Amino acid sequence: MALPLSHIPAEVFREIRKHKWISFFTFALVSFLVLGAGFVWPYQYRAEVVIYVDDSNIIRPLMEGRAVTTEISERTSTARELLQSRQILQELATDPELFGSAQPDQQELEERITRLRDGLSVHPRGESYFGIRYASTSQLDAFRIAQRLGQQFIEQSRDRKRAESRNAYDFIDKQVKGYEAQLNTVEQRMKEFLSENKEGTEEEANARMAELRTKLELAELDKRELETRVSSLMNQMQGVRPTLSQGQTEDAYRERIKSLEERLDQLRLQYHDTYPDIVITREQLAELRKQRANATAESDSASRQQSGGDAIPNPVYQELGVSLSNARANLASVETRIRSLQELLVNQEQRMVRIQANKAEFSEITRDMEVNKDIYDDLLKRREKARVSMHLDVEGQGMNFRIAEAAQYPTSPNGPQFQMFAFAGLFLGALAPFGALAGLLQLDPRVRAKEQLEDGIGLPVLVDIPAVRTPYEKRSSRRQTLFIFIFVFTVLAGYVGIVVAEHMGVL
Repeated sequence: MALPLSHIPAEVFREIRKHKWISFFTFALVSFLVLGAGFVWPYQYRAEVVIYVDDSNIIRPLMEGRAVTTEISERTSTARELLQSRQILQELATDPELFGSAQPDQQELEERITRLRDGLSVHPRGESYFGIRYASTSQLDAFRIAQRLGQQFIEQSRDRKRAESRNAYDFIDKQVKGYEAQLNTVEQRMKEFLSENKEGTEEEANARMAELRTKLELAELDKRELETRVSSLMNQMQGVRPTLSQGQTEDAYRERIKSLEERLDQLRLQYHDTYPDIVITREQLAELRKQRANATAESDSASRQQSGGDAIPNPVYQELGVSLSNARANLASVETRIRSLQELLVNQEQRMVRIQANKAEFSEITRDMEVNKDIYDDLLKRREKARVSMHLDVEGQGMNFRIAEAAQYPTSPNGPQFQMFAFAGLFLGALAPFGALAGLLQLDPRVRAKEQLEDGIGLPVLVDIPAVRTPYEKRSSRRQTLFIFIFVFTVLAGYVGIVVAEHMGVL
């Protein structure tokens, strides 16, 4: 049955009075144990180097857009990763100025690297500052190693920036040369393609085909006109006799009558109708018309065999024949031109097929050339930027790190010091008896209050009898209390003396 909390303080004081010597020895033991821990506690000394990140020099705005200054994102974590790398730690672990001139074996080297990594820490200190700290049990080691860490970080950062700029320039330069070779290859392919394929462009072929179609249409129109003319001339020749019998045929009468009518018209323009020549001409016309009427009334065979007439070529027939020959010659020429135009049109169609077949290859070559040209031009610009950036890093421009505050020799340890152990020893020694008794009372199965019975078994307690001490017990208790106070003051005096001696450097 647990003791109620309200009774714990009274029971604790009662047990303290009852077990005075045990409480005293507990107090003394705990106090001196804590004080002894203060003597053997490993004190840590810490030195720190403050690094300033300079990224606002005058070169940055001047070279904006023309050069890329090497930046380090998340500076604190980057600095921590750089300083904790094995390369830097191994270089420090083998430094004779820090660890002596003796060359360590592999096991000792690993121990040094582990100790350096455990004592190293990087902390941000504002927007443009961060600190590199090193903690060690030795003041001199903490100072020297912190100082070397700051130097190593600046040197490694500078070398790292230069190497990064150089690698970037080398990479871009390699890419430029690669694309330059590809571009030369594509240009050579284009030259070979143009030298082997001289068909021209699709626009030229379409224009030539349109021109040939127009000429072919005009030639076909000329052909139809000539065919119509030839047919008309042939029809006219069928109605005209090849020869004429002058004076006996209808054609002869017609010619003579026409000639006399023309002469009569000319005479009438100059003379009156009573003029003798006009009268004679009229009589001749009347006679010829009479003869023509008689000749027409006779049969065709008789009219062809009339006596007294000679056969002569018909000039109209001859003229029609000449015109027909010319029309047929022109028709043959037009037909030849049409065939030539059709052959040329077929050739142009075959040329268009070849142009369409070459168009895909030409488009591929052109696309490769344009893509490679764009990338090549962009890489040229980037290479020049990388060149300027590399020179900036080589000359120490752009983002720089410099030591804003050098490491200081640590004069006092960090963490809990001996004075804190001294005060903690007295405090914990005084609380130890009370805490121990409070815990034991909770574990003690004995009944110490009536509430334990009432709550535990449910029976009411009528009365409780307090403890009664005899006069001898009271005198014995007072003597023990007096001796305990004397020992307590003795212990305190010795305790304080040890603390003062340690503070003054005697111990």
